[in-house]
Amino acid sequence: MTAEFFPRKTVAWKLEEPAPLRQLSLSLPYMALVTGVMLRLWRSYVLTHGAPDSWAWVGGTFLIGMVFLFLMVTIHLGNYTLRHWIWRAPVFALLEAGTEILMSLALTTFGLEPLGADRADFADWLPTGIRTLIFRLVGILLFVMVLAVVVSIMRRILLVAEQRTSMAVRIQRASLEQESIGSDADDPNHGKRDGA
Repeated sequence: MTAEFFPRKTVAWKLEEPAPLRQLSLSLPYMALVTGVMLRLWRSYVLTHGAPDSWAWVGGTFLIGMVFLFLMVTIHLGNYTLRHWIWRAPVFALLEAGTEILMSLALTTFGLEPLGADRADFADWLPTGIRTLIFRLVGILLFVMVLAVVVSIMRRILLVAEQRTSMAVRIQRASLEQESIGSDADDPNHGKRDGA
């Protein structure tokens, strides 16, 4: 009897690709790249147009930029669990700041990078880049910590409201086990028996 290498009946698999915007939100490099380019162009536009002596203009445009940054971070991180946020948020901040720094270098090369009322030159690029890196890293990490607390609180409230208390208890147990595993690994006497 010969072996059958191919099944007699086949099943047609239909692969569903997410929409283009969904694909973009799933990609860490693309989201950081788009965010960095848009924020640097927004900064350039804000500093060259409008009234820089008006506090309403400066505050409003700064607020719009920060809302855009945090919105893009939230859209990306919303696709993943809180455990993945631990590494995704810092990497997003580094890639976004790196993109802004490279955009700043390109704009400075062409003489289009504003620095107050003047144009930036190459001597201004490094201090501006370091400042951008620090502000983005600290700002995104603080925002993500607050967002993680809000998400975890809301998740527990929703589980209790949906009368899924057993799930809430299991989540609590799992988080306590994770914490105990981490503290046991740090304990130098872990694994040694009493009296040994």
